[in-house]
Amino acid sequence: MFGPAWSTRTVDDDPGAPFFNDTTKYVVSATLDEAKGWQNSEVIGGYDAERIRELKNSHDLYVSGSGTLVRALLRDKLIDELHLLVYPVVLGSGARLFDGLAELPLTLVETESFDNGVVHLSYGSTD
Repeated sequence: MFGPAWSTRTVDDDPGAPFFNDTTKYVVSATLDEAKGWQNSEVIGGYDAERIRELKNSHDLYVSGSGTLVRALLRDKLIDELHLLVYPVVLGSGARLFDGLAELPLTLVETESFDNGVVHLSYGSTD
């Protein structure tokens, strides 16, 4: 999903390009055998909480763009920090990020607002 958009970007295109391109990317997928076309990408198979826990214990992990994966990680208490970007748009429908999850107390750690009305909320787990 991100590969086609980011794999050819440089720092001149976007200051975030080096982070996305140089960082090791673990692809959670039950259908892909390999991650083609984006350097430093490794398919680790379908969702496996223990495998992800092993990766998490060895270094920091960053997840972007998959509500399904985020819900599974939250359910299995594998997320230490949750960063949400709230956009000033009401859609009225769509997928709910926290649908089906048990109550999960969070502590607000930081907020940041941008000129375009977007608000970045950073939460820490209370566990």
